[in-house]
Amino acid sequence: QVQLVESGGGLVQPGGSLRLSCLVSGRTFSWYAMGWFRQAPGKEREFVAGDNRNGSMPYYADSVKGRFTISRDNTKNTLYLHMNSLKYEDTAVYYCAARYGSLSNFVYWGQGTQVTVSS
Repeated sequence: QVQLVESGGGLVQPGGSLRLSCLVSGRTFSWYAMGWFRQAPGKEREFVAGDNRNGSMPYYADSVKGRFTISRDNTKNTLYLHMNSLKYEDTAVYYCAARYGSLSNFVYWGQGTQVTVSS
């Protein structure tokens, strides 16, 4: 059984930064390609960022490109999302997810962490 636990969310002012973490346990972390998603109130969940198994090929939604960075530390079984220049519209619950390969569906999900951008 794979478990994903996000942390690092909170309240931040516009223009500020946060770093989210996702600790993966239960299986070998490097087996999985990972992703970050978010869901704002009243909206559908949307893709934010993803990577491949060794983190060498990150990719991003246009809305966060240039502001967010996905990274991973396979020695710590942890995925990160570095968020800079945060905007009001980045407010959402952020989820990490895992899949077996870049062409498969995401099958494991965390419980989410709230990010609120407000002055």
